[in-house]
Amino acid sequence: MLVLLIVLGVVLLLVIFMYNSLVGKKNQVENAFASIDTMLKKRYDLIPNLVNTVKAYMNHEKSVLTEITELRAKAVSGQISNDEKIAVENQLSGAMGKIMVLSENYPDLKANNNFMQLQASWNEIEEQISASRRFFNSAVTDYNNAVEMFPTSIFARMMNYQRKQVFVIPEAERQNVNAGQLFGV
Repeated sequence: MLVLLIVLGVVLLLVIFMYNSLVGKKNQVENAFASIDTMLKKRYDLIPNLVNTVKAYMNHEKSVLTEITELRAKAVSGQISNDEKIAVENQLSGAMGKIMVLSENYPDLKANNNFMQLQASWNEIEEQISASRRFFNSAVTDYNNAVEMFPTSIFARMMNYQRKQVFVIPEAERQNVNAGQLFGV
């Protein structure tokens, strides 16, 4: 009888440990996403200043500026899921990369102190976002492993925990940049 109680106690402790582990991993993913969200908010706040500074110089790139403005509005609307936010964020990163490369065509813009400060702020925020993404992807991988591996997968199914999506570099950003094409050469 005592052995049975000890075995049941050990099993109960294992169940509690696995449950708490899953909840902890889920909360860590949410915390990591909130950290990315904070960095993205800083970036979104910087975009209007950058677009207004660039707009005066880049008359031919209005479509890129319009795309950035629309993506920013969608991202800050609060009406999209985290997965959709990741997709919008990837699009926005690509569009902002185009602006930074296209700025090379405009010597007056590159010499503008305001643009230089905004560009430095942008680079700093990008580094912070990159670090936050790495932390998020690590937390998501740890969570996904727990959701898929036995025996925690049993509890994950009972708690309706699903795999989460990691931040992935879009295929377009994996390609080598053709600077000649960007500059019309």
